[in-house]
Amino acid sequence: MTERAVLEATELNKRYGDLHAVRGVSFHIDAGETYGLLGPNGAGKTTTIAMVGGLLENDGGQVLIEGEPMTVHTLDPRRKIGLVPQDLAIYPDLTARENLTFFARLYELGGRRLKDRVENVLEVIGLRDRADDRAGEFSGGMKRRLNIGIGLLHEPRLLILDEPTVGVDPQSRNAILESVEALSADGMAVLYTTHYMEEAERLANRVGIIDQGEIKAEGTRRQLVQMVGERDRISITANGPLESVVSDLRALSGVQDVGASDGQITLLVEDASALLALALETVAKNGASVSSVVVEEPDLEAAFLHLTGKALRD
Repeated sequence: MTERAVLEATELNKRYGDLHAVRGVSFHIDAGETYGLLGPNGAGKTTTIAMVGGLLENDGGQVLIEGEPMTVHTLDPRRKIGLVPQDLAIYPDLTARENLTFFARLYELGGRRLKDRVENVLEVIGLRDRADDRAGEFSGGMKRRLNIGIGLLHEPRLLILDEPTVGVDPQSRNAILESVEALSADGMAVLYTTHYMEEAERLANRVGIIDQGEIKAEGTRRQLVQMVGERDRISITANGPLESVVSDLRALSGVQDVGASDGQITLLVEDASALLALALETVAKNGASVSSVVVEEPDLEAAFLHLTGKALRD
């Protein structure tokens, strides 16, 4: 963690009667980092972000936004957050520009800055050409993009996105993901909750796997898959003296196991991208010719299944 993270959540707890919805959840997000909170429906994702955003009082723990405590009663830290809920919060009878202008005024923007922010956000969410059309006429994906734009108007330090691509078409979904990537690259901290494995893999610098209200594990994709014993696999189809090739490959640093059968060499390695060139060079030095190479990197599905005992769709 850096000297002062944008968000620090420590030992968050929330109960609803006998249901312990969130149990000791802790994580942090630095500037320019996207943190993916990955879990099935009902895992505690929305309850967690409601506490982080100051919308729900916790039963224990602490939230700091750039070092300032966040509670349901504090205002200053709240100004640093853009919260985009799962349910749409737009006015269907207003145009996209009118929606953004209305919410910008709620953020106490005015004059030239208000106009500049509205135009900038329309560009970011890809709705400039539909700016003067009623939001009620938009597709589901366009409404989602407008919803995200509202959360960006006041240039928050932390953007919280709760399942932002649920029910949208593939084109809008990709546009949303591209927007999140660009915002993170510009230095914004992003908390992204999802139950889509591929979104977490694409966007998140680090992932917290949450299930039954608990963070089961946290780390980069590579850290998570290695945590459960998964390794990258390199499959090389080659002709030549494969016995000597296998012997030399086994001696390479980072190689966990090597086997050869029917003209195919299979390596289990720590990092395929770092080792591939050296492995192919070793094959060539032994006089073997390579006809094909396949690299398989384990995904978060394997880690999630191992850590929770269920598939994400369960």
